[in-house]
Amino acid sequence: MVKSSNRKRVLFVSSEMSPFLKVSSVSELARRLPQAIQEKDNEIRVLMPRFGCINERRNRLHEVVRLSGINITIDDNDNPLTIKVASIPEAKMQVYFLDNEDYFHRKFVFSNEKEEFYADNDERTIFFCKGALETVKKLGWAPDIIHCQGWMTSLIPLYIKTIYKNEPVFRNAKVVFSLFDNEFEENLGKDFARKASLNNIDEGQMGTFKDGNCSSLYMGAIEHSDAVVKCSENIDPKVAKQLTAQTKKGTVVVDHAEDGFAEKYAELYDSLLVRQN
Repeated sequence: MVKSSNRKRVLFVSSEMSPFLKVSSVSELARRLPQAIQEKDNEIRVLMPRFGCINERRNRLHEVVRLSGINITIDDNDNPLTIKVASIPEAKMQVYFLDNEDYFHRKFVFSNEKEEFYADNDERTIFFCKGALETVKKLGWAPDIIHCQGWMTSLIPLYIKTIYKNEPVFRNAKVVFSLFDNEFEENLGKDFARKASLNNIDEGQMGTFKDGNCSSLYMGAIEHSDAVVKCSENIDPKVAKQLTAQTKKGTVVVDHAEDGFAEKYAELYDSLLVRQN
């Protein structure tokens, strides 16, 4: 098959994805969108966390040795990153899973059996976001578009525009963030912004994230993204205000629509790349 001149490389990073994990409305879109974009003759990669409730045997996950062996440093602690992969045969699509024994080998996702929010969800989020970008670096695969879905991906737009902006694989990437309902009511703690800075991002750039709640994560992601897709009508008023402000600064804001959604996302990606050129 002749490669299309409009063929794009699209990286999808999601906190969950059907059929592997279904926690919120993120999972279904995270499953359908990559396949739809791939079927339009684009090259895709999909990354998500390997939470402990994802059954490795049933889903036939296996380690990708050539990608494993990275250490993600948070607060001077080195945390080993293991990469695993599984296939969705009917979609002819592979999904990469980011794993770490301390952060992800638990029976539950974000809260324990008593529905208590895990105290280290801050570090789990940082680990996943930085780990996703380090994995793509090791792949040596330069995406045109990085599409983030779910609050756990909210640091990626910031990292792309700061500490990773001069990395060759990310230099020309445009970042899209899908905005959903607030997915948790708890807080990632007063040290979240400091830890998330990775000792390389100044307080001004981290400012939006300082409250550590879901709204502030969304607002931080919006601030550093090239485009935002509204996937909910129930957006926090503070987040909606941030959206309006960013629109005035040139951020593209569109509504998710089920009708012809694949074409609309493809058009969004194309428009961002046209603006770049």
